[in-house]
Amino acid sequence: MKVLWGLGKVLTLLFWLVVLVNLASPLISPFRLLVNLAGSLLLLTHLLEVLLFNGSLRDRAQPWRDRAQILIFGMFHVQVLPLPSREEPSHA
Repeated sequence: MKVLWGLGKVLTLLFWLVVLVNLASPLISPFRLLVNLAGSLLLLTHLLEVLLFNGSLRDRAQPWRDRAQILIFGMFHVQVLPLPSREEPSHA
């Protein structure tokens, strides 16, 4: 399963590369607008993911690095984060 998450990260990184290339030298007419629109929507989605998972990232060793990776990779990074350990309350 980690291979699929890694492949998703690579493909997402390639998409961001296409968006950056499109900003530097725009593609032909219909694709320029579509790539910009898709990049804007994906950036908005990843910003919402950072806001939603912000509470669970506070206890991590380097939360800013995790926030940056969620901003770039989105759910592909969230899926590889370890689950928080749930300790049972002691009823002493």
